[in-house]
Amino acid sequence: MGRRRSHEDIVNSDFVSISELVRLTDIRYSTIKFYTEEGMLPFEQEDTRLTRRYPRISASERLEKISELKQRGLTILEIKKELKIINDIEG
Repeated sequence: MGRRRSHEDIVNSDFVSISELVRLTDIRYSTIKFYTEEGMLPFEQEDTRLTRRYPRISASERLEKISELKQRGLTILEIKKELKIINDIEG
């Protein structure tokens, strides 16, 4: 296991691990993992090491958006549809 990066190093980094994303957003590891597995939270994966790397800014913004939609009472399916609409507009 690698050395844990400082908060300053994390916030200045382009990519973060799932554990670092937990530290930045205060969202549970299992929740982020679920969103990732459901295709709601994009990541990159290095070929040599199977570590998922999340783009820090867009992943944090995506998690904030998911939280907002959950607070409005949307289901996971409805949130996925909403995120697809956002992706279509942005991409």
